[in-house]
Amino acid sequence: MSAANASHTSSMRARPDWRQNLTQAVMASVLTALLVIPIFGVRLERAGARTILEPHWDKVAWACLAVFAVQLLRPWWASLGGTRRIPWPELPEVSARRRNVLLALAMIIAVTWPFMAGRNAVDIATLALIYVMLGLGLNIVVGFAGLLDLGFVGFYATGAYTYAMLYHWAGWGFWEALPLAGAVSALFGFVLGFPVLRLRGDYLAIVTLGFGEIIRLLLVNLTDYTGGPDGISGIPKPTLFGLEMTRNPSTEGATTFHQFFGLEFNSLHMVILLYLMALALAVLTLWISNRLIRMPIGRAWEALREDEIACRSLGLNPMSIKLSAFTLGAMFAGFGGAFFAARQGIVNPESFTFIESALILAIVVLGGMGSQMGVIVAAVLLTVLPELARQFAEYRMLVFGLVMIVMMVWRPQGLLPMKRHHVEIQ
Repeated sequence: MSAANASHTSSMRARPDWRQNLTQAVMASVLTALLVIPIFGVRLERAGARTILEPHWDKVAWACLAVFAVQLLRPWWASLGGTRRIPWPELPEVSARRRNVLLALAMIIAVTWPFMAGRNAVDIATLALIYVMLGLGLNIVVGFAGLLDLGFVGFYATGAYTYAMLYHWAGWGFWEALPLAGAVSALFGFVLGFPVLRLRGDYLAIVTLGFGEIIRLLLVNLTDYTGGPDGISGIPKPTLFGLEMTRNPSTEGATTFHQFFGLEFNSLHMVILLYLMALALAVLTLWISNRLIRMPIGRAWEALREDEIACRSLGLNPMSIKLSAFTLGAMFAGFGGAFFAARQGIVNPESFTFIESALILAIVVLGGMGSQMGVIVAAVLLTVLPELARQFAEYRMLVFGLVMIVMMVWRPQGLLPMKRHHVEIQ
């Protein structure tokens, strides 16, 4: 009898409480309505000279109905064993030789891409490579050293404005200003490192967030040097060994690219050059960061990320480790900023808001903190997918937030998490 009573009691516990679940489903539907109505339910529409509120209650009703049905049927699905998490597909193990062959094949495809794709596809790929460079730079700070940086866009803006101001005030070209843009951003990262030496976690995030906003506000208010809200325009594109990619030379006696090679002028030449330059900078960033993590400084970053107290007990200096991470990450952001200024031809403070820092951080988290291949994949996905769905541009940030929530619940370690070497003791 005791066994029968126990089985009866367990079956009663396993049976879902429909009354309680109905209440939860209704509450979830109400919360959904409160969130959906301001976004989808009511819109401002122009009717001649007047502005009216145009309701779209069908979208609200469908959203509430979907949430109600999912919440109501969830206990029944759980009782059937539907709570098992879908396994993430594992990548097959490949040998070093095959890995080198795959990398060589990927490089061949990347180099030949601008000669096979259209202009719009090449532009999108160039933008994706800029975010690859920025993601790899932030991966040093967040992924390797474990320092949460919410103001990375400040270094990005510093590199862009360094090139813009050097051209505007001194007439420097891109190749002359590129090393200095990286050096100035690295200097800013070194200076930022000092206030954060004793900070960690949320306090570190607040300080870096404030730094990014300070940089943006300085760019807005220093109108005599930065152009204020209007920014600096007319920034020249890069040259190829001194050959301009323009129809006519900017100075008398100079030779353009198409004149030197006897070609017809084609604006696509500049698009291809910008893509190949972005690819070269991204590969250089990947190669340097990959070499750094295999050096003692990379091991020190990992030690700092795992446990700062243990890192200090091993005789390592957390101050120099943090400074090196901030400095190197800022340097790569400066290179990316200088290239961004050259590609756009204009810079203004609105291009360097907090949302850019959030996007770069999302690339690192989505790809897998510390995983270089994951950062590359996430940067491509977060850049290409919004361009492929331009009809949903107004819901871009909403979809982006939902995707990040789903990823953090389903796969918090990222798309391609970093494989950490470990030894099992039996």
